[in-house]
Amino acid sequence: MPCFTNAGVEIAYLDEGEGEPIVLVHGFASSKNVNWVYPTWVSFLRQAGRRVIALDNRGHGDSTKLYDPEDYHIGTMAGDVLALMDHLGIARADIMGYSLGGRITGYLARHHGQRLHRAILGGIGLGLIEGGGPDENVAKALEAPSLDAVTHKMGRMFRAFADQTRSDHRALAACLRGSRRLMTREEVAGIAVPVLIAVGTTDEIAGSASGLAEIINGAQVLDIPRRDHMRAVGDKVYKEGVLAFLTSSA
Repeated sequence: MPCFTNAGVEIAYLDEGEGEPIVLVHGFASSKNVNWVYPTWVSFLRQAGRRVIALDNRGHGDSTKLYDPEDYHIGTMAGDVLALMDHLGIARADIMGYSLGGRITGYLARHHGQRLHRAILGGIGLGLIEGGGPDENVAKALEAPSLDAVTHKMGRMFRAFADQTRSDHRALAACLRGSRRLMTREEVAGIAVPVLIAVGTTDEIAGSASGLAEIINGAQVLDIPRRDHMRAVGDKVYKEGVLAFLTSSA
């Protein structure tokens, strides 16, 4: 698996296919494989004629594990995405993030809009500015001796997911504590690139997709029917809606 180093942090990534590039940024406690390869996003986009790049966020997958929350600020994690693009000689690309990856993508769209053609915010709606996602209860669940010791509902869900993906629990707890920065309503309103907001209709974590779209001028909403936060990722409606957005806004 290829990797590069950004300010001493090794970032693992994949780079497959040919055509216009799209960069994929996975969610919290996930990885490029769990979020994008196994749900067939990479093969789907390659078949659509795209060059697909996906990274393991710091603290995740095959990238360097860090244990200081200060190493996981959203701007720092967004910097890894930009550094990967620079490493590959990509001046501008479409970027799609899911959940935490959506927060990173939103930050990039606002503060580095010249590097994006289009932004796809998956699994994140008004939570981008209001929060409501994983909190300190989840961090404590990750630090618990076992899943059996966790009683908090959301904490159990994320701890079980972290166990399933064989993640580094301490690194994830640090990431959660360091990446909590929310965007302001004014920041979000300043996003000028084309945006698609894709959220499952039974997602209790992301926040309202339509509510976020009301703040971002021209943003489109993709409702993923009958899918919650975890099950929306590989949904056919999600894939087809993203491809339609990429095509129609070209």
